[in-house]
Amino acid sequence: MGQRSRKKGRRATPAGAAATTAPQRGVSRSEQRNAAVRATLTPISPGERPWVITVGALLAALNGAVQLGLFIAGVKLKVAGTRPEAVSVIGFAVLMFVCAGGMWQMRYWAVLGFQALLAIVILTFALVLIRANNVLGAAVSLTVVCVGGFLFFKLVRVLSRIQMPKYPGR
Repeated sequence: MGQRSRKKGRRATPAGAAATTAPQRGVSRSEQRNAAVRATLTPISPGERPWVITVGALLAALNGAVQLGLFIAGVKLKVAGTRPEAVSVIGFAVLMFVCAGGMWQMRYWAVLGFQALLAIVILTFALVLIRANNVLGAAVSLTVVCVGGFLFFKLVRVLSRIQMPKYPGR
């Protein structure tokens, strides 16, 4: 006869029921898969630079150079119908150069920051893709989303191989 209580929690096993029928309390399958993947990861050696880091660093440096070059050339870009101020254009270019330099030196914070900016760009172009009203706009947006997503995906594994800095006392 079944139990009448609806309360959740530990219930006593009925007499005569085998103890082996109870579910095992152990590590979940997803955690077992995560542990298996972590076991295959090896830290990046001092002279090693994965291709995705090189591509990301070059992309960040190119982005900063184009922003700064357009500003110096006097091109007035419009962002959401307004022209950005000089401080924001120069600040963004400097941020891209710092990010490129940090990624080239294999710094964890630089790769993580680049991934955050890349995620913002991917989401922005995905929204632009929704509002695209011609084939060229849709093709450019779709290309940025696909290439950016692929780069983001590849950077995740490299980021897991870069060692976090060890701080004294922790």
